Amino acid sequence: MAIKRKIKELLKKREIVFKGGGDKAREKQVAMGKLLARDRIRALMDEDSFNEYDLFVEHEARDFNMDKKTLHGDGVIIGTGTIFGAPVCIYAQDFTVAGGSLGLMHSRKITKIMDHALKMRVPLIGINDSGGARIQEGVNSLAGYGEIFFRNTLASGVIPQISVILGPCAGGAVYSPALTDFVFVVEKISKMFITGPEVIKTVLGEEISMEELGGAKVHAEISGNAHFYARSEIECFDQIKKLITFIPWNNSQKAKSFEPKEPKPEYKVEGIVPDDPTLPYDVRDVIRSIVDDSDFFESQELWATNIIIGFGRLGGKTVGFVANQPLVLAGVLDVDSSDKAARFVRYCDAFNIPIVTLVDLPGYLPGVDQEHTGVIRHGAKVLYAYSEATVPKITVILRKAYGGGYIAMNSRHLRADFVFAWPTAEIAVMGPEGAANIIFRKEISEAEDPDKARKQIVKEYKAKFANPYVAAARGYIDSVIEPLETRKLLLHAINVSDNKSVSGPKKKHGIPPF
Repeated sequence: MAIKRKIKELLKKREIVFKGGGDKAREKQVAMGKLLARDRIRALMDEDSFNEYDLFVEHEARDFNMDKKTLHGDGVIIGTGTIFGAPVCIYAQDFTVAGGSLGLMHSRKITKIMDHALKMRVPLIGINDSGGARIQEGVNSLAGYGEIFFRNTLASGVIPQISVILGPCAGGAVYSPALTDFVFVVEKISKMFITGPEVIKTVLGEEISMEELGGAKVHAEISGNAHFYARSEIECFDQIKKLITFIPWNNSQKAKSFEPKEPKPEYKVEGIVPDDPTLPYDVRDVIRSIVDDSDFFESQELWATNIIIGFGRLGGKTVGFVANQPLVLAGVLDVDSSDKAARFVRYCDAFNIPIVTLVDLPGYLPGVDQEHTGVIRHGAKVLYAYSEATVPKITVILRKAYGGGYIAMNSRHLRADFVFAWPTAEIAVMGPEGAANIIFRKEISEAEDPDKARKQIVKEYKAKFANPYVAAARGYIDSVIEPLETRKLLLHAINVSDNKSVSGPKKKHGIPPF
């Protein structure tokens, strides 16, 4: 009889805690178009797989009448579960309990599951929905954030870390997502900012809405802080599940292989790139014409759109793609696209994902704005990331590869393992028109018909240099290939380099151009 009474008591305690901040707070959360914290976890995890820990943890604060307040679970839920049968660790802040604010015990719950994820070498998912630091706990809240940031850094490159912003994420709280691998945001729900609209109005006298300051679209399109943008929480969870299928569970493994599939017939690789080298095209169609089932999962789709990054499969194996996008700024590298590409290359390298680079660019973006915002420093990040990467690195030059852009986009000189070029490739220090104007300036200016002379010189320059054969003659390109051969050769290159091993000089770590 005693055990039955105790079980009844346990169930009653659980029921109270499961109500979080109470019925009114829960109703308010739903009225804002947001799911409750445990519902979010259930929607993301395999059915009945979630196991919760530290359910009865309470805060220890005593100042500002906090000793009289009960905060069930201290405003955060932690536990383990499975996605597609594989284990993950997860935490979800509960906005119905003190606005999901972070105090000492709240942070200790988070760091406990972070330590567990690192120890067990499984992915960590954090669902952020918090008003920020719990002011009543003072420096203890700041200490809690510091402990989280340290663990984010410790786990970086060891286990996948995924942040989901499903409500406010303000002040110091924003730095944990910024330290993780992928950040997911949802339209009209996600808010990220260091200083809120009220502070900006007080200090700067400027009126700005929370959405304009740090809404989902802002971070997906302008700041680049978000990697995936969704229109609903359920769509967001589907995106997370799809990402999980492409990445390994930790840095000592490779991503799970799937049954190989041929690309869909509507994507015909030979008809995508126009004959006229001045005309744009969507490089994503080239990727879809190559990858299994034409399934390309793009990351940071709305930011720095002159470069494309994302995951696909070749022969069932995960591959990371980096590709210039001729539809936007002719695919040039600039400050933002350099950051975007470099970070993705480093992620793939950390988690044993081969990298395929598709090249079509006239170089780095010129201009005073770019120079003043640090295109030299940011552009160097691409060089550093490719040079440092030890995973299989394969390059296909589709069309233009001029100047520093040719070098940066995983050239042989940065130790690409395989470099292929289509017959349409143009590899040179700069475009034919610019080169002719510099090299033959005197001849053109002294000609009877300068325009005719310039056209003739450009034609001769193109014939001599704007093709892949000069580079191929020097061994900088392994093979000039037909577009139809691209998938076959990439499949072979991935298989042949599956056991690639590289060792560099002994050092603590390099110093990238942060």
